[in-house]
Amino acid sequence: MNRLAKVTDFLGLKRSIGALLAMVILVGMGEHLAERFLPLYLLALAGGNLSIGLLNGLDNLLSALYAFPGGYASDRFGYKRALLLFNLIAMLGFLIVILFPYWYAVIIGSLFFLSWTAISLPATMSMVARVLPTSKRTMGVSMHALVRRVPMALGPLMGGVLIHAYGVRAGIRLAFIVAFALGFVSILLQQAMIQEPTEEEKRRQRAQAEANPLRVLRLLSPSLRNLLVSDILVRFCEQIPHAFAVVWCVKNVGIREDYFGILTAVEMVTAMLIYVPVAYLADRSTKKPFVLVTFVFFALFPLMLYYSRSFHLLVLAFILRGLKEFGEPTRKALIMDLAPDEKKASVFGAYYLVRDVIVSIASFGGAFLWSMSPAHNLFSAFGFGVAGTVWFAIFGKDLPAAKPARET
Repeated sequence: MNRLAKVTDFLGLKRSIGALLAMVILVGMGEHLAERFLPLYLLALAGGNLSIGLLNGLDNLLSALYAFPGGYASDRFGYKRALLLFNLIAMLGFLIVILFPYWYAVIIGSLFFLSWTAISLPATMSMVARVLPTSKRTMGVSMHALVRRVPMALGPLMGGVLIHAYGVRAGIRLAFIVAFALGFVSILLQQAMIQEPTEEEKRRQRAQAEANPLRVLRLLSPSLRNLLVSDILVRFCEQIPHAFAVVWCVKNVGIREDYFGILTAVEMVTAMLIYVPVAYLADRSTKKPFVLVTFVFFALFPLMLYYSRSFHLLVLAFILRGLKEFGEPTRKALIMDLAPDEKKASVFGAYYLVRDVIVSIASFGGAFLWSMSPAHNLFSAFGFGVAGTVWFAIFGKDLPAAKPARET
C-alpha cells in the first residue's frame, strides 16, 4: 500500500485529479469517435473544401470564444456545475448531427459539440493548480494530457472501423450516437465522483470571478505575452493543414480510412510515452528548453507530411506529430505559473481567447491555400512554425526550477 501511495504521489494522482481523469476518458471517447473524420463526412454531404475550412476555423474560433466564458463560469459557479452544463451543450451538438444528415447541420452542431474541451480546459487547469504544489504542477498537467490521449487514440480507431464497415455517412452517424450515449454516462459519473466545493470556496470564487476579459488581459505579464506571440505563430503552423491531414492521407496518398485511425493511434501513443518522463524532468528543471523543443516538432510536421507518400512514411510523420506534445504540458504549466494565483482560470481563458481568435484566421486561410495546392498549404505552415520557434528562442522567458515538494 505504501508503494502504491508513492506511485500516486509521484504522478500527482490525488482524489480530485483521479475523478477528473476518469471523466476525461469517458467524454473524450465520445468526442473523438467521429471528429477526425468530419472532413470526409462534409465532402460526402457535398460540403466541399470551403466547408472543411469553415469547420476547422470554427473549431479554433469557438475554442477562443468559449475559453474565457468557461473560465468565468468555473470561477463563478464552481467546476462541478460548470462541467454539467458543458456536457449538456456538447450532447445537443451530437444530437443535431444524428438527426440532420446535411453538411450545414454539421456546422451548426459543431457550434455545440466543439465546445467541451475548450470551455472546460480553464477549469481543469485551475483545479490542477489548486490541488497540486508547484513542483508537481507539470506532472498533473501531463497526466491530464496523457489520459486525454487514450480516447484520442482509441476513438479514431473505432470510428475508422465504423466508417470502413458502414460507409462514411452511416459510420459517422453511428459514431455520434455512441458519443451521445457516452456523454450521458459521463454526466452520471462526474456528478457522483467530483466533490462539490465548500460554501466558503464558492463565496471566494464568486468574489474573484471577473466577467470583463479586457481587465483580465491586463494581468498578462510581459513574459506571458511573449509566450503568447510565439504560441500564436506555432498554432498557425498547426492549424493551416490540420483539417486537411486526413484528406492528404486518404485522397492524395491513398490509404484507407481505418489506416488513418491507426496513424492517429500512433501519434497518441507516441505522445503518451513521453509525457511522464518529460514532466518529471520539467518539474525539476527550467521550462523553456522543453517548450522550445516542442515548437521545433510543430514546425517539422507539415514538411514531413508533404514528403510522406506511403503508409510507412506516414507512420514516421505521425510519430513526429506525437513528439510535438513533448513540451505541451510544460507550456500549460508555464501559463499557470505566470498567472496570478487568484485568477488563474480567468487568465488561462483570456490567453486562449486571444490565441485562438487570431489562429482561427489560419484555419479559414488553410482551405484557400489547399485549394491552390497542398504544397502551398504545407510549406506556408512550415514557415509559420519556424517563425514561432525563433521568436520564443529569442524572447521567451524562463522560470527558476521549482523546489520538490517535501515528502510526507
